Amino acid sequence: MTAEAIRIPITAAADIGARLFAASSPRGVVLIHPATAVTQGYYEAFARYLCGLGLHVVTYDYRGTGASRPVRLRGFEVSMSDWMLEDVGAVTRWAQSRFPGLPLLAVGHSVGGHAIGLSPETAHLRAALLVATHAGVTRTIRGRAERLRVWCVMRLLAPVLCALLGYMPGRRIGLGEDLPRAVMLEWSRWTTLPRYFFDDPALDAGRRMADVTISLLVLGFDDDPWANPGAMDILLAGYTSAPLERRQVDPRSLGLPGIGHMGFFRRRCAAGLWQDAGDWLLRQLANRRH
Repeated sequence: MTAEAIRIPITAAADIGARLFAASSPRGVVLIHPATAVTQGYYEAFARYLCGLGLHVVTYDYRGTGASRPVRLRGFEVSMSDWMLEDVGAVTRWAQSRFPGLPLLAVGHSVGGHAIGLSPETAHLRAALLVATHAGVTRTIRGRAERLRVWCVMRLLAPVLCALLGYMPGRRIGLGEDLPRAVMLEWSRWTTLPRYFFDDPALDAGRRMADVTISLLVLGFDDDPWANPGAMDILLAGYTSAPLERRQVDPRSLGLPGIGHMGFFRRRCAAGLWQDAGDWLLRQLANRRH
């Protein structure tokens, strides 16, 4: 197994940083679409696990984060919808070009799962795994304290800090990575809408997601305050044409102290969750629909 640092072009003037984990006898290619404010290093252990199953794996950072961050974020204009419609599409096309004889699979974490629903390039996938993917409407967050914290970040801190600094200093406030201004403000606006980005006419999310026809496995976790069943229901209602299998996991049933929104990709989940997810992805390779 080898890991190769690569650059994937988005436009003639922009690219993103990625890594290719190459299997010795590949059966397919998996693209890992990250969550908001999470860099690709977080997914390395899971990527290496999938690579050991005979799958090439591509991880990457959205523009403005991690290995795709410019020297200065102030004045760097890219939005969350740009991530989902442009970055994800570019990564998919790159993988198609690099490995034309191999079927493509994807794993979407949180907003990465949104992207699978919105990107036209999803038509080139064989199947996808969605992990902790939900509509990020503030009112659906479980727990009064967490709901209030997110409300303060989205409605108060985000507009003020983005106006003052020209970007969102996520590292300083415990949000994860710093984010481009337009990413944060678009995300913040969507959280106020009753049906999240489905209520943004510019995105046309309902039509885009209805066009998805690939098989989906959706994982939710009982201790995730954000991607709880109600918030997931809002998002998954958009997948009207996709064969969809949904699994809700109680961490205690696996002997785990917790999983939450981020825990699936930690090594402690390998025995109980990664094996099932990997087996499901491998089974999709037998689907000859493309």
